[in-house]
Order: sequence, then C-alpha cells, then structure tokens
Amino acid sequence: MHRTLPALAGVALAAVVPAADALAAPYASRTLREGSSGSDVRALQRYLDRTGQETTADGEFGPATAASLRDFEAAEDRRANGVASRSDQRLVRRVASETDVEPTDGYTEPTAAGSVGPDGLAVPPADAPPEVAAIIEAGNAIARKPYKYGGGHGKWRDTGYDCSGSVSFALHGAGLLDSPLDSSAFAGWGERGRGAWVTIRTNPGHAYMIVAGLRFDTSARKRGRTRWTETMRSPRGYVARHPEGL
Repeated sequence: MHRTLPALAGVALAAVVPAADALAAPYASRTLREGSSGSDVRALQRYLDRTGQETTADGEFGPATAASLRDFEAAEDRRANGVASRSDQRLVRRVASETDVEPTDGYTEPTAAGSVGPDGLAVPPADAPPEVAAIIEAGNAIARKPYKYGGGHGKWRDTGYDCSGSVSFALHGAGLLDSPLDSSAFAGWGERGRGAWVTIRTNPGHAYMIVAGLRFDTSARKRGRTRWTETMRSPRGYVARHPEGL
C-alpha cells in the first residue's frame, strides 16, 4: 500500500500540470473548442470582439464564443464549425489587427452620442464629422417612411424603403455610396469591422446601421414608427463594415 502512494501521487500531479499549462498556453499553440479555458481563450475572445463579433472575454470557451467564432468563420468563407484551429486563431488575430480604427485625416473618436427627438428624428453630437451629420440628415428624410420590400433600390426617391435601401439612402446622402446595395453586397463594402462613428451590420437577410451611437434600422419602426432608436440590438450573426475614416 505504502509503495503505491508515490506512483499515485505522480499520476495525480501529471494530471494537474497539463491543466495548469493550458491555462497559460500561448496564443495559437493549441486547438480551442467548447470546454477550453485559459489566457489563449481570453485572447481569442478579445480578437473576435475587435473583428465585430461581440464576444465577452472571460477565458471560458462556451456556446456564445463558439457562436461568435462560427459567425466569423462564415464571414471569412471558412468552414463554420466553431472550433478554433491554430490557423483559425492566427486569422482572427490578423483580421482584428486590420479592423482596429485609427483616427485619420483629422477624425477623432466621438465624445458624445447623438440623440433621438420626440419627433423621431436624430440629432448628431456637436463634434460629429460633416459626413456623419450628412448621413443623419439623409436618414431623417426617410426615417418615418414605410417599409417597402425592394424600396430604394430602383430609385433613390421612393415611397418606402427596405432595410438595405434605407442604409443605402443615408450613405448616399453623405456622398459615400453611388448606387444602392443589398444586404449581401454590404458585407464586402467599405472597411472591415466596426467604425468609430459609423458601423453597418449586415447579413444575407438584413442590414442596419449604427451612426454616432444611434441605431438606424427598419425594425425600429415597430415601436416608434421611426428608423432611429437609441436602443441597441444583438449584433450576433452580422458582419460589421464601416466607411473608410469613419
């Protein structure tokens, strides 16, 4: 009995050491999947968040992280299995570094968000760049227009606008878009990731926009009969894009 104790202790120690090593595993040194935990998981979560896939960096690879990873993989035309191979992790890190927004050409991060007045129209913050103010002004012009499938795609001035038609109209008003785009086309428009002032969230079925902290979305009409709202929605399942410099 006494002779087996050191061996058993050695087995127990061997079982503990790999777990401890995993908690401090270098980034992209192992495959990560649901159930994984450690500093490399936390790094992956932070990189995913920076690519526009809202992810909580808690170091635990749970269902929410797997869903964010699948959304990222789908956006990058990779197999969306929610398992982060080492090459997947390197890609997430590279995309995250490319999507970081650096103020250029005099643009700065917002110091305050816009607001929505009782009339359902948006008011830009005082420090908004001219393009942002123009987007808001154009958005106000159709904010209370009815939803119309295909609206805004055949002609700029229409009796109603669908989701991507609404976003297209607002961007066109600021001189940022020449022709209307549908929600799938927006996935390849502009720059990758979230912008400082403007972020387009899009997937094959829907598109909406965040401008100066306000959401411009046809679905917002269900409550306030205006496309503008200060209430955010989950970005899960959406690709994030933004105009260059904004």
